[in-house]
This record gives sequence, structure tokens and C-alpha cells, in this order.
Amino acid sequence: MRILVIEDNPKMAGAIQNGLKSNGYAVDVSHSGHDGEDMAVIEPYDLVILDLMLPDRDGVDVCRNLRRRCVDTPVLMLTALSGTDDKVAGLDAGADDYLTKPFEFEELLARVRALLRRGEATEGRNLECDDLTLDLYTRMAKRGDNEFELSNKEFGLLEYLMRNPNRVLSRTQITEKVWDMNYEPGSNVIDVYISSLRKKVDRGYERELIHTIKGAGYRFGILD
Repeated sequence: MRILVIEDNPKMAGAIQNGLKSNGYAVDVSHSGHDGEDMAVIEPYDLVILDLMLPDRDGVDVCRNLRRRCVDTPVLMLTALSGTDDKVAGLDAGADDYLTKPFEFEELLARVRALLRRGEATEGRNLECDDLTLDLYTRMAKRGDNEFELSNKEFGLLEYLMRNPNRVLSRTQITEKVWDMNYEPGSNVIDVYISSLRKKVDRGYERELIHTIKGAGYRFGILD
């Protein structure tokens, strides 16, 4: 899952970015409202974390403009202002949730998970396919009686595959959702992580779940 953080404070933005990355998310950062708005329009983000007090543009205006530009990506607004009027203004502008600074990172993480779950009515803590289970909280995978630890990027990749079962996913689609803007085109890093996942969740099992579709990408699920 790919997240955009629009926050002008480098220390705060860095802390949020590092914390989210350590939990398996791909994260890009913008320190200005104008640039952040353009990034949110151009790139296929799953969530935008938006600071209310930006030096060049108010976060409420950024959120309102995103909705006017038909961007329906969930927005979590951050602010040091705790007044009811400020929260109402942000929500009326199209924000989906509101978090007041200072906050505990675990609360931010819980709100991120909640917003990403919206629209997935049957989703709880786990994603499941055949006998494979992915725990979204502990980031552990289990297949049959075997439990696997996943690296941050392995978790992000497996989560994306499991959220899109039986679909052929191109390398471009995987890049856009699992890697941030530092991804180098032409790199074989996706193939490397696919191979790593296969060793953990496919090797030694009767039914393979990760399939290479020659010339197209990868498909996750049980082949008929």
C-alpha cells in the first residue's frame, strides 16, 4: 500500500515516513501543499496524510482541491489545532479522518489501517487465500502449520497480491503500489522479492499461489 505524507516539518515527516515504512508501507513525502496536491493527483496513492498548517497553502484548501479534481483517495488530516471548528472545516473539505498533534504513532497507525480497510466490508485483521493467512497487525504469514516472518517489503508485496487475487498484475502496477518514488526503472528488485516470497509461502506446498504470467506480470491465487 502506498501513502503520501504532505508535511512541511522535515523531522515530523521523516518520523512518519520511517514509522510507516517499518510497517510495510511505501511512503512518499512532500513538504509543500502545491507539490503534494499535484503528486496526489498524478500518482495512485492509497492514502494521503495531510498537515493542516502548510507554509504555502492551507491543508483544507489542498483537500478541497483534491476532491474538486476528482481524487477520492482517503485523507487523514493532521493538525496542532484542537478546536472543533478546525476539525469541522477539515472534514467538510473532504477529509476522512482527523488526528491532533501530538499523537502516539500507534494511534496514527491504527487510523491508517482503518482508512485503508474502508470499502473492504469483509476484511478484518487477516487476509486469507486457500491455506495462507496474512496477519495485517503482526505482519506474519502462516500457511498450514508453518509461520513465516516477512521483511517490510515482503509484507507490502504479499499484501498487495492478496488484495488482488486472480488478477494479472504488471510490474508497473506493483511498482506503483508497493514501491515509493525512489524505485529505479529497469531494476529487477520486484523479481527478487517475488522469488523470496515464493521460497517462504509456496515452496514445498502442493498448490502454488504466486504465478508468473510471461510477458504480463504476476497472478496470485489458485489456478484452475
